[in-house]
Amino acid sequence: MSFDIRYRRKGHVMEYGHQRQRLACGAAFLAATALTACQEQARTPESPPTMVAVETVVLADYAPVIRLTGEIRARVESDLSFRVAGRISERLANVGDRVSAEDVLARLDPEQQRASVTAAEATVTSAEAVLRQATSSYARQKALLVRGFTTQREHDQAEEAYRRAEAALADAKAQLGTARDHLADTVLRAGISGVITARNAEMAQVVQAAQTVFTIAEDGPRDAVFNVDETIFTKELANPAIALTLVSDPSVTATGSVRQIAPTIDRGTGTVRVKVGIDKAPAAMPLGAAVIGTGRLASRRRIAIPWSALSGANGRPGVWVVDPRTKAVSLQPIVVEAYETGTVFVREGIRPGDMVVTAGAQFLRPRQVVALAGEAAR
Repeated sequence: MSFDIRYRRKGHVMEYGHQRQRLACGAAFLAATALTACQEQARTPESPPTMVAVETVVLADYAPVIRLTGEIRARVESDLSFRVAGRISERLANVGDRVSAEDVLARLDPEQQRASVTAAEATVTSAEAVLRQATSSYARQKALLVRGFTTQREHDQAEEAYRRAEAALADAKAQLGTARDHLADTVLRAGISGVITARNAEMAQVVQAAQTVFTIAEDGPRDAVFNVDETIFTKELANPAIALTLVSDPSVTATGSVRQIAPTIDRGTGTVRVKVGIDKAPAAMPLGAAVIGTGRLASRRRIAIPWSALSGANGRPGVWVVDPRTKAVSLQPIVVEAYETGTVFVREGIRPGDMVVTAGAQFLRPRQVVALAGEAAR
């Protein structure tokens, strides 16, 4: 039994010795492998710098052209309405009709106004009779007072009755005049010469006094009306003249100047209404025609870069700028003035003389050294 124990211990020591020898061999193999890898890495050549195209930025004149679509409108538009309430019995005009000042456009049912006139006439007749009686009584009292056959009190009462009768007759005549005016107001006349641009009532419709029934564009000067964004007013026009072109026929042109700017912003559209007065509007530009207004803003000096140079910098526009001494790149945020076809005009962020990457920017990272291609490389 003791012999077996000694034999097992001796086998264990021998096995442990073999394990240490195997571990030592493995460590030596790993060290040799690492040394060989380092030597191979040292012999591997470094990758060349990323080749990029660059452009030296310069200042350029930026004079943008603004084009907006508007509508030809009359300079003066009038809303026509009845002065009295009633039911429309006749409608004699329609949208697009040309009318003169005396043309009748619509009529109301006049029965109620006629009854008012009849009642007013009866009141006048009654007031005239009362005045005649009061006049006779007053004249008699004056004659009796001179002869001493009446009292001063009775004379004064007769004079007061006469004065009241005069006032009553004047009031009745005024009421009759008002009733006749109301009867005349059941007929709606144009009042001006022009073209009807809107109709807001139909036959048999009951309308209230001053409710718009027709809108007339008065003959005379014309305006081109535009709805523009408020930011446009932060810029100055190079020329106050606005070129106008008919959308349906570009050969029809005219010129105008800004005549009126609305003082408030339209809540529905978020725009400001601008009226451009047209100088000698051609006959081929009728009311309601769509026109294009073109204006050029005053020239400003801005940095122009090609669109290919534009990148993103933390959610903002940016460009890769190359340090001419170290050839290292950095991503510079910029403030864009405007986007044009093929060109971006920059307001802030870079300066004239800076070199910006125009090709190969997708492979760059900050402080990366690059190689320049083209003219900048020489």
